[in-house]
Amino acid sequence: MPFFGTVSIVDDNEASRLAIANLVRSLGWQTLLFDSAEAYLSRRSLAGLDGLGCLISDVRMPGMSGIELHEQLLASGDAPPTIFVTAFTTEALRTRVTANGALALLKKPIDTHELQQCLERAMVKRG
Repeated sequence: MPFFGTVSIVDDNEASRLAIANLVRSLGWQTLLFDSAEAYLSRRSLAGLDGLGCLISDVRMPGMSGIELHEQLLASGDAPPTIFVTAFTTEALRTRVTANGALALLKKPIDTHELQQCLERAMVKRG
């Protein structure tokens, strides 16, 4: 199934970032990879990457967290549909991210079917 835009993946752990990217590509979507929230924001502003299809971000990263990244994008008025991933899920965290409009909080390792459903919902939100 074609996807509107590209899935940006932000994760400071290279192995995790590559695993998520391989999974997303296996589902038929294109990816852009970033090792930090700051790298994503820098590339986004330099290349005019607003309007990207979807953002998948780790929650815990050095420097700016995934949640802080999402909040900054919300404040700018151009937050793409966002899926958070983490090895440390809690109900409080799930409540916080969904209250801010994130599509989901997925536990690592990511379930393929669950990710596919989230990406399809992101397509509907962007389309």
